[in-house]
Parts: sequence; structure tokens; C-alpha cells
Amino acid sequence: MTVRVVPLTAGACLNVAALTERGAPWRVREYPAGYALLLHPSRGPVLFDCGYGPAVLQAMRRWPGLLYGAVTPVRLPASQTVPAALARLGLTPADIRQVIVSHLHADHVGALRQLTAATFVLDPAAYTPLRGLRGVQAVRRAYLPDLLPPDFDDRLSPLTFQASPPGLAPFEWAADIYGDGSVWAVPVPGHAPGMIALVVRTQPGAALEGSGEGLTVLASDVAYSVRALREGLEAHPLTHLTFFNATQERQSRARLRQWLQRHPRARVIVSHDLPEPDHG
Repeated sequence: MTVRVVPLTAGACLNVAALTERGAPWRVREYPAGYALLLHPSRGPVLFDCGYGPAVLQAMRRWPGLLYGAVTPVRLPASQTVPAALARLGLTPADIRQVIVSHLHADHVGALRQLTAATFVLDPAAYTPLRGLRGVQAVRRAYLPDLLPPDFDDRLSPLTFQASPPGLAPFEWAADIYGDGSVWAVPVPGHAPGMIALVVRTQPGAALEGSGEGLTVLASDVAYSVRALREGLEAHPLTHLTFFNATQERQSRARLRQWLQRHPRARVIVSHDLPEPDHG
């Protein structure tokens, strides 16, 4: 089984470049809120995250969402909303029956309320530490509870991890989401609790044990840029204070970088950078 990956963007936030990469200039820059459409041959169109949505802008107009907007200003042109992006691809939100959620930060789940037919696939560890948070405590974790649909719990589809195949080492655990080896989820917690990345087979014959050609890594927020992930560049120490667990974040980033060193021809897409060109 092979899956086509279509990188998409739903809005952007503003941040200081020096905070996301040590040594970068102290200048405000725009960071896209990236997500991806996965076209699986039998499961149909699936989303990996969904970027920002109108619910984020609404939440930022009232307390405590005002704090989120003050720290992380958001831009969302109408042309970049999830429904608009899907329409350009001949799809509607109702066509999306599944969203694989990397983690529950606002820039990754901002359009979930617009995806009324979807179930939500995620590591339960992404939700458990956050579900009881409200107010300022929630905003401190970049979590806005109002972004989740009222029936979010009923639509959850928890990932089940098992011992990973040798081709995913050094990851000890992985989830074969569709049972056909086309989409693997690996745990990369730290930036947020229970965060996952995906390894997707995009070309026939692509093997986990090979050079990585024909594989695409959807790395979520493991790093702020492809370069930072591939070269092991650190974020500013102040940014470490915003991570759910800075030690786990460092370990997850190192583990994924090690996998990429073993699979140098794999394509990398991180959420807040331009997609890497397809090496194939």
C-alpha cells in the first residue's frame, strides 16, 4: 500500500526567529500552521492535523484566549481555511472521516469542529494530562479546550502501540495505523504530551529497512524547521520552558534525527516550515 501526501497550510503564527533556532536573528517571522492530506487507497482522504480554524480566532477574542493571541498572534486568511483548501482539491469537510492528531496544541486542532464526520486518532497520552485543564492553565499549555468538538471523547480512536519493526529503530514502539504498513505512528513526546510523528510509504516498494527513499516523515513539532531537525540545531533555552517536558523533547528529537541519518533519502515535513522537496 502507498499513500499520497499533500502538504497544506491553515494560517500562520508570528514568533521571534531567535526563540525557535539558537543563533537566528531577533526578528519576528511568520510560521505556517502546516498539516497534511493523506490519500490512502482504501481509507480515502485522511488529515494529519488541521492547522488553525475560525474557532481559534473566536477563542482569542475572549479571556483567557486573549493571552494566547497576545503571545502567539495568528493570521488565517479565508483562502487558507480547511474547507477552502479541501474545495480546491475537490473535497468537502464531510469527506474527511478520520483525522490523525499529532497533539492537541491549538495550531494543530483549530479546525476540528469543522470536521463533523471525522473520528480522531491519537495517542491517549496526548489528552489525559490536558483534559481537565481550563483557563490560564490550559493556555499555558497552548491548549484551548473550546476548540474540541463537544463529542470529542465519543469520537476518539486511541492508537495502540506495539514493539516497532527493525526499520523504525531507534523507536521502540510504533503503531501500524491501518495494519498494512503504509502509515506508522511513532511517539515523540516532549514538545507536547503524547505527540506523534508519522512515517508514510509514498512509493511502491519503499522499505523501512532501506535508504528512506519513498518514505515521508510528518514530523509535527519535533523541530521548528527541517534544517534544525536534520542538523540537530537547538531552540533557544527560553523556548525549552514552554515544552511539556524538555528532557523528553530533546530525546524525541535526537531519536528522530538518528532515524533520518539511517534513512537519508526520506522526505521530511515539519509543521512550521516549508515542506522538504521529494527526494524521489
